[in-house]
Amino acid sequence: MSFIPDTTTLIQFAIATVILAITPGPDMTLFVSRTLSQGRATGFASMAGALCGTLIHTTLVVVGVSALIVASPMAFFALKIFGAGYLVFLAWQAIAKGSAFSPEKKTGPQISLLRSWAAGLGVNLLNPKIILFFMTFLPQFVSAHDPNAPGKLFFLGLMFIVLSIPVTAPMVLAAEKFSAAMKSSPRVTRVVDYLFAGVFSAFALKILTAQAK
Repeated sequence: MSFIPDTTTLIQFAIATVILAITPGPDMTLFVSRTLSQGRATGFASMAGALCGTLIHTTLVVVGVSALIVASPMAFFALKIFGAGYLVFLAWQAIAKGSAFSPEKKTGPQISLLRSWAAGLGVNLLNPKIILFFMTFLPQFVSAHDPNAPGKLFFLGLMFIVLSIPVTAPMVLAAEKFSAAMKSSPRVTRVVDYLFAGVFSAFALKILTAQAK
């Protein structure tokens, strides 16, 4: 199966995905907030919408990056270098500003599952940081000269979704306890921030020190 990356790449990608999945952000805030105010079904609907957005981002990356590889391997390498800078910026932001996690427990009119799904999709698709993140993160795991790069990129995007589900779903199931723990334990939140920064710094270093294959 030529579209499946090697074992080392899969392990590296899996570790990065799990750490990213537990990192608080706008998506997670939406899941937890909707669960607290509307119930678990609404929280899961929002999560499903965000995962659909991830699939769309992956498809756009596959199409765009594939075209870039065909047009110019050097341009693809330049994208990787730009990505390294962006990953360093994310690492610094995680340490300097901390996690964006502020769910609020409030009541209101019942929101349909479709609207909750659309909200999750919108939060994911309209977040420019997510767009740039996928454009710089996924390409780090393929070679500019790999003829199977498109298939590998799409496989990794699907893998990102599959690995994210068992990490985020328990957070929705235990939303109230999870929210309280994150608010009452600043040290736990900071540990997550440093894990986030460490992962991106490591990948930025990998990009800057590795030569194009």
